[in-house]
Amino acid sequence: MKAAAQAADAIKKHVSKDGSIQVLSHLDADGLSAAGIIGTALTRLDGKFRIRIERWLDERVIEGLVADRLALVILCDLGSGDINILSSRLKDRQLVILDHHQPVGEAEHNFVHVNPHVFGIDGSKNLSSAGIAYFVAKAIDGANMDLAAVAIVGALGDLQDKYEQRRLGGPNALILEDAEAKGCLKAETDLMFFGRETRPIHKALACTTTPFIAGLSGEEDKSLAFLAGLGIMPKKGEKWRALRDLSEDEKKKLFNALADYMVSQGLSGNRALSLRGNVYTLTHEEPWTPLRDAREFSVLLNATGRMDRPSLGIAICMGDRSTALEEANSLLQDYRRTITMYLNWLMEPNMDRIEELDDIYVVRGEGVIDDKIIGAISSMLSTNLAKPEKPIIAYSAMPKENLAKVSARAIELAVEKGLNLGEIMRVAAERCSGKGGGHNIAAGAQVPITMLDSFIKLVNERVKEQLGTSKP
Repeated sequence: MKAAAQAADAIKKHVSKDGSIQVLSHLDADGLSAAGIIGTALTRLDGKFRIRIERWLDERVIEGLVADRLALVILCDLGSGDINILSSRLKDRQLVILDHHQPVGEAEHNFVHVNPHVFGIDGSKNLSSAGIAYFVAKAIDGANMDLAAVAIVGALGDLQDKYEQRRLGGPNALILEDAEAKGCLKAETDLMFFGRETRPIHKALACTTTPFIAGLSGEEDKSLAFLAGLGIMPKKGEKWRALRDLSEDEKKKLFNALADYMVSQGLSGNRALSLRGNVYTLTHEEPWTPLRDAREFSVLLNATGRMDRPSLGIAICMGDRSTALEEANSLLQDYRRTITMYLNWLMEPNMDRIEELDDIYVVRGEGVIDDKIIGAISSMLSTNLAKPEKPIIAYSAMPKENLAKVSARAIELAVEKGLNLGEIMRVAAERCSGKGGGHNIAAGAQVPITMLDSFIKLVNERVKEQLGTSKP
């Protein structure tokens, strides 16, 4: 909180001098939420600012910051893994870094570095960049407590609901308290279908991809037939029923039937447990909109960022409920169809598109899966593989840059045994003339395509070293 207050003081001081501010953030839901929170706080201060969204920090982006010559740069969901290069290129600037990835290097004295890892807090599950941005906004002005709900959206977008029954914990719980105190959020336990507030039951079931349920995910007709077989009526009169309209008995019947179905498909019975957990309803948002459920809100933001329209996500986080929301809703449908298409392609029988090595899974998405969506795919697959204790390494090609974009995911059990994917990706990428880093449970890298096989081999070896695993 002291570091957040220091960041707030630096921002207020700069605004008081009528200086222009560059806000640079990542394109995922957490990055867009963080940028939206900071953007709103700056707007309320009458600050001069602009927001840019990037896939990552690279030489091109840093050169742009050098050329801009703005006195204050705020980095959201970026920067902690690049402190060394930022210190060498921007040591004469004031930087505010609001990031939750594992830090690499020492920050300059004129950098305000707000990162949970610096204070012994796990940034992969206890506080996201949106949460850090919220604490800074709250330190700027207590009136910004109304932004707590957006911070929760960012945390859920970064899959930080890793406590029992998919609950948010750690400092995220403090943000939840603020959101509930402001009356803008309600937490409860329920089934967790995508669109539980907004979609007819069969459509919500068909939209569920975490876990991916073969034969139901992406299949509205089959989902409708599944419900009919249980005697659950999708309509009441002429009106479609949403999940929120089901009785407790109907929800129990549906949950048990899905658990049995998933086992029949060869999935562990424990996978069904992820269908039930803590849900977070944004009570100030209109019912029957994707902003009502915080997880659905986060998917909407991911869609805007990964489908090249991040400005829509920023606008929505900053309060636009008209044109931006309408356009984002349309984009969300395209995003969901794209995700389902990729997952179905990967899981086609007898195609072996997911390769199992000794200690990792490898998803080879080059030429098919878009590099901006490979992270979402790896997250969904990480709990849907035959041996989920093995990390998954998914990649997509970026031919124009001659790079492979790599996304790595693991489950909590592997992290508890000593796995640190952020360190593995950083070391392996650096040895292959690339760049990597992230969290212990989720990380990424960019490596030259020509070095990809060497990189995968190194990752497999490093996972074995950390976990002591291999085939008998």
